[in-house]
Amino acid sequence: MDGSATPAAQLGTGQAKTGGNTGTISAVIYICGDCHRENEIRPKDPIRCRECGYRILYKKRTRKMMVYDAR
Repeated sequence: MDGSATPAAQLGTGQAKTGGNTGTISAVIYICGDCHRENEIRPKDPIRCRECGYRILYKKRTRKMMVYDAR
């Protein structure tokens, strides 16, 4: 057996098992509960509207259709 049978051993430093693309940090779009403006929130940003300062934000609904198999 060679070393190719263990995929976890082939990961480099700083790479995750889910893809290894740790260089890009994506922002998520939230909608303010008061002024209804769209806000891009990154992981270290405070949870606060950039326009009015309101602290209740709602995640924007995705356009991708999700189908779940209920049993």
